[in-house]
Amino acid sequence: MKLVMPKTDRSVSILPVWSTWIGHMRKSVFGSFQPILTAALVTLAITTARAEFKAGAAVVDVTPTKLPVFVNGGFLNRSLDKVKTRINVRAIVLEDGKSQIAIVVVDSCMMGRPLLDEVKALAAKRTSIATDRILISATHSHSAPASMSCLGGEADPAYVPVLREKLVEAIATAQANLEPARIGFSKGDARDFTASRQWILRPDRLEEDPFGNKSARANMHVGANWEAVTGEAGPEDPELSLISIQARDGRPLAVMGNFSMHYYGDDDISADYFGLFAEGLKARIAPEVASGKPAFVGIMSHGCSGDIWRVDYKVPEKDRPKPNIDEYTNGLLDIAMKAYANVKYDDNLTITMAEKRMTLKYRVPDKQRLEWAQRIVTEMAGRVPKTRTEVYALEQIHLHERQQTEIVLQALRIGDIGIATTPTETYAITGLKIKSASPLTQTMVIELANGGDGYIPPPEMHAWGGYNTWPARSAGLEIMAEPKITQAAIALLENVSGAPRRPWMIDAGSVTKSIINLDPVAYWRLNEFIGPVAADATKHHHDATYEGGVAFYLEGPHSAKFCTNEVNRAPHFVGGRLCSSMTGLGENYSVSMWIWNGMPNDGRDFSGWFYSRDHNHGLSTDGEHLGVGGRSGHTGKLVFQAGSGSVAGKSEVPRWTWQHVLLIRDRDTVRVYLNGILEIETKPARSSRTSMFFGGRSDNESNWEGRIDEIAVFNRQLRKAEIARLGAK
Repeated sequence: MKLVMPKTDRSVSILPVWSTWIGHMRKSVFGSFQPILTAALVTLAITTARAEFKAGAAVVDVTPTKLPVFVNGGFLNRSLDKVKTRINVRAIVLEDGKSQIAIVVVDSCMMGRPLLDEVKALAAKRTSIATDRILISATHSHSAPASMSCLGGEADPAYVPVLREKLVEAIATAQANLEPARIGFSKGDARDFTASRQWILRPDRLEEDPFGNKSARANMHVGANWEAVTGEAGPEDPELSLISIQARDGRPLAVMGNFSMHYYGDDDISADYFGLFAEGLKARIAPEVASGKPAFVGIMSHGCSGDIWRVDYKVPEKDRPKPNIDEYTNGLLDIAMKAYANVKYDDNLTITMAEKRMTLKYRVPDKQRLEWAQRIVTEMAGRVPKTRTEVYALEQIHLHERQQTEIVLQALRIGDIGIATTPTETYAITGLKIKSASPLTQTMVIELANGGDGYIPPPEMHAWGGYNTWPARSAGLEIMAEPKITQAAIALLENVSGAPRRPWMIDAGSVTKSIINLDPVAYWRLNEFIGPVAADATKHHHDATYEGGVAFYLEGPHSAKFCTNEVNRAPHFVGGRLCSSMTGLGENYSVSMWIWNGMPNDGRDFSGWFYSRDHNHGLSTDGEHLGVGGRSGHTGKLVFQAGSGSVAGKSEVPRWTWQHVLLIRDRDTVRVYLNGILEIETKPARSSRTSMFFGGRSDNESNWEGRIDEIAVFNRQLRKAEIARLGAK
């Protein structure tokens, strides 16, 4: 018998209709199967009666009318008195029949949690959307009105009340625009529009911090001077992701982009490229407003870009593209529109959201620094800071008085789309950690959301100093803030998805598989996000340990060879080493690795040692060491040292390029190959040491300043056919 389901209005409960129909059927047809049938049909009715997914969006103008207005984004207080582009609040409200959530993006440099908590309370009272179901983030425009005090800049007292009121209005208007909708996700690759601005300085080129110490081993924009640096301090995230919302009839309602690039920089009062991108989406997708319908809303939310900039310092200055802000934005829009064309929509979905509040400590000044700050602030006699030293002196007073702060983290699930938030200026590597672990493969991370709590470099980067670490309200959270925030964000994504985090790994390409098939005793791919453990990719479990300064997750060699669909990754050694104990190698062994030298070949007496086998903290007569010579001799050439003797290769190792090095010991003979070509052949004393180091010599003298990757150790000398399988050519 064919059952014909009654037609229903999906927005109205169908249980009464089904109850009548079930009663009729139990009397006339199914007899003894009545209880089972009743239960099954009621379950089906409830499932069918799921409320429609709805969405609404709105834009509210918050351009200041009282000029001049204070703006954030510099060391000192400044104001602007001309409007170049309008300043807006853009809001989306989503509903699945059980709950509503609001997502708000504001053209602002940053907004403090106390202000946003006030806004959420007011919005909840007006809309009945719970405060912990409201996400409010800043775009990080450095030319927008200031709503919080930061460094030497003050919040504009006349603007803050206006912003507070308009934020509530935007949420309420978006809610009023709710209508049946569908949603989808897509992404594009915008690697030409983002790059690292945080570079590592040479050990002999440290910069001075605001407290008078030569402590800055890494800093923003120092990559412009190639002579002074060894390489980037972290990776970029090139993903431009989109969440697209349409009405059920296909009419575009809103598109929210997410991208990790700090800001472009603009004259006068401006929404920067964020606002131009939002308006560009509208112009390209839905410039006309349908009769009686709300206008389309384009949005650009801020991805993790605490260490990111639009200028790629790897490219020589004369060859760098120099687009103006409109050209830059249009280039991003071209990528966005290609991604938009591939969006696949879903209208049968649920939404959920979770929030966590954490208390984190500030890095407060010690007694000596506090007394230094108090003397300077006393001399200022209440005036605003005029120098960098005065700014940081006053910041020490603020940190001392506050001691700690509360931060807000959130995660959302919209069908199978995830959003995580941080209230900080978050590094790209942190966003990559969160996205790679998210149970939802379609995940974006929005920074400077629900607060403006400053930079959170990964813990290893605090030792290198620089602007992003100098203690202030803009960078004052405890050293372990980054891992705490990262883990909390991932846990929230687990909460909203109801699934565990994904295990982290990078896939194996053809050369990776070939090396594993050669059965090395250890193979360190060095793709870690963090230390101290470097995982062995073989079955032998010879994990190694990172020691000292190391930057993680930089681009490694030959992604197409070592991965299938991902970027190969490598650590950058900043005076640190990778340490392992290798027993049982015997008289015959081979060591294969890729090296990338960050130092100029004549930058110091010896450019750097990248492999060593000897006693830790010392040198012995039967140790062996391999590096690149410097200005004292063998400049840029491979150098093999054993005991007091050394021998050099013939070819110069170019700076900032990946080179394959293979050392083979056949009892009394050592051969060293560079990119498959024999460079060194010598007969040193046999080595029996078990301690093996990469990225530095056993005595920590002239350690490597650059990257190393794909290290494989074999307990035999490789044959010619096997050498060809290492991917050197």
